[in-house]
Amino acid sequence: MVGTPINGRTRPAFGVVNGGHDVSPGGAPPSNAGSDYGIIEFTREDVEALLNEKAKRKDRFNYKERCENMMDYIRRLKVCIRWFQDLELSYSLEQEKLKNSLELAQQKCMEIELLLKIKEEELNSIIVEMRRNCTSLQEKLVKEESEKSAAMESLVKEKEARLNFERSQNTLTEDLERAQRELQSANQKISSLNDMYKRLQDYITSLQQYNGKLHSELSTVENELKRVEKEKATVTENLTMLRGQLTLSMASQEEATKQKDALVSEAASLRIELQQVRDDRDRQLSLVQNLSSELEKSKNSTDKSCSELNNLTIRTNQLEEKCAIQDKQIKALEEQLETAEEKLQVSDIFASATRTEFDGQQKLVLELQRRLADAEYKVIEGEKLRKELHNTILELKGNIRVFCRVRPLLPDEVCATEGKIISYPTSMEASGRGIELTQSGQKHSFTFDKVFAPDASQEEVFIEISQLVQSALDGYKVCIFAYGQTGSGKTYTMMGRPGHPEEKGLIPRSLEQIFQTKQSQQPQGWKYEMQVSMLEIYNETIRDLLSTNRTPSDATRVENGTPGKQYAIKHDANGNTLVSDLTVVDVHSVKEVAFLLNQAANSRSVGKTQMNEQSSRSHFVFTLRIYGVNESTEQQVQGILNLIDLAGSERLSRSGSTGDRLKETQAINKSLSSLSDVIFALAKKEDHVPFRNSKLTYLLQPCLGGDSKTLMFVNISPDQVSAGESLCSLRFASRVNACEIGTPRRHTNGNARPIESRLSYF
Repeated sequence: MVGTPINGRTRPAFGVVNGGHDVSPGGAPPSNAGSDYGIIEFTREDVEALLNEKAKRKDRFNYKERCENMMDYIRRLKVCIRWFQDLELSYSLEQEKLKNSLELAQQKCMEIELLLKIKEEELNSIIVEMRRNCTSLQEKLVKEESEKSAAMESLVKEKEARLNFERSQNTLTEDLERAQRELQSANQKISSLNDMYKRLQDYITSLQQYNGKLHSELSTVENELKRVEKEKATVTENLTMLRGQLTLSMASQEEATKQKDALVSEAASLRIELQQVRDDRDRQLSLVQNLSSELEKSKNSTDKSCSELNNLTIRTNQLEEKCAIQDKQIKALEEQLETAEEKLQVSDIFASATRTEFDGQQKLVLELQRRLADAEYKVIEGEKLRKELHNTILELKGNIRVFCRVRPLLPDEVCATEGKIISYPTSMEASGRGIELTQSGQKHSFTFDKVFAPDASQEEVFIEISQLVQSALDGYKVCIFAYGQTGSGKTYTMMGRPGHPEEKGLIPRSLEQIFQTKQSQQPQGWKYEMQVSMLEIYNETIRDLLSTNRTPSDATRVENGTPGKQYAIKHDANGNTLVSDLTVVDVHSVKEVAFLLNQAANSRSVGKTQMNEQSSRSHFVFTLRIYGVNESTEQQVQGILNLIDLAGSERLSRSGSTGDRLKETQAINKSLSSLSDVIFALAKKEDHVPFRNSKLTYLLQPCLGGDSKTLMFVNISPDQVSAGESLCSLRFASRVNACEIGTPRRHTNGNARPIESRLSYF
């Protein structure tokens, strides 16, 4: 009877009753849930789409399709819930792992703290001992100075009373000898203290390395704690998202309950309609008798309606059973939600405890870092004090300081590992100061003030002499010269490599420091004037490298044996050395001096030998004279900085020099031999020192036998072929290091600046 007009009335189809919506499987959005037992991953968008999904009602009475859609939707909800359960289990395992890693990190922090406390106590005890030693050393120095002054006073009194008191002369002489013996014993004590400070320096260096290692381990622990904090924040965020998704699932379940109520109401309305149909059928029984054909049709339609009613009843029962199952599932989801909330609370409590522990560990790490910084500062201050005392002792001794520098192997020099001739001792006493050379199976050991390995940079070398350069501004005479065989790196040490600013030598770096210090001392009232002169000694002849009247013919005359302009060396009563007619240029900036250095380098004599492509064939002498005045205190200082690049010694059998090169080699070796004779005489404290045997030694007389601060760089080659020359250079440097030339004296009594601009002062 569906759709059949009865008494002018028509019954609406099931699709119209359901509002014209088609509830079919194709109406639901696609899901990536897959099978119930597959490995599935849900994104936030997938979960939101699943919870917000609504069935499309195409046919209101098509319960079969609606039930299929509902079953599919429930199946996907089960898969999503199962995925959330697996995810929660993985989060629990990850949280346990994080807890274990945090406990390990905490244990490491406690161990590191214990080690740092132990090292801090050791450093404090060492520093206290160093301070006590420094105090005792200062007291001994004061005592020695007082004893020395007392001895001098007694000597003066002895001279005054010699004519009148013959008997008291012997007593005063004995007092003087006793004072001298005490001075010698004091010098021995100072030497022993110096050795002790060297050992302390090595020990402090090892402590610095260990502190650096502890600092790196602290950084690693701090990074691990930060990573744990980030992972904990991620877990908290995921739990919050899970709680929101469960809330949406409950809302969707409530909507399903509403849909169930709507279905029940629809079934009731269908029953009412069925009752109306039965009433209509009873009223129409009288008409059936007259209309047999219509009666047959009515019977058929009635049977069909009954079957449809039975089907609807069965479907309604099925829907009620499904709704009961969904109610049970909702209760299970609520229980799971409560369990998840309890776990979330436990996780929050654990996270807060972890955060508290992390804050405590972070404070502990900061405190350890502060203690480490204090310890490093104390070590640095102790090292500065040791250097100052070491320099004071050297100045009191008056020895020539010697630095040794080993150049790297050149590309064309083949030296196997077992063929190395240079080694460096690793003991605390000789570290950084000792060098060993092996020749013919015999090892020769030497100790200098400083030894630079081949990997030492120009900056590291200059740092060691920067305080010596500063002394020139303070009014001292300073002399630094480089000695060694040809090709050993003397010119590189003094001048550097042109065109490579990072490889500048000692001369450019010294000038930069002097002009920078000059600028920094201007606010204190100091004003400086500076003069530069440069000369070379070529074949025992002085040549002015800054002369404006110099022509190429000058060099030709010297090489051919024709005498050029003669320069005389003179020493005055104040210990200054004058070179007559030598060009002296006033300079005001580093650029001006760099220009003059370039001019002098182009004028200097160089030549090619079998040992060196660009061998220096002369001794180069750079002199910077400094005159300073403090306008506020009216104090005046006069300092001199001499930087000398000696020509390299060489053997004729290796250099292959002939002709002019042969004459140059002979002149170089002769002047260096004279320098060796002077050093031998100074070391033996002979009455006569042969300074006049060569122009070089006569020019260096104030530096070797006066009141100058002198430093020699001995440059050696690590090549196996040069072992003999290197051994000779090291032996000569050792003798130089043993020479005593007197205590340096500061020149502050100059009242007038010399006007003569053609004099060079050494």
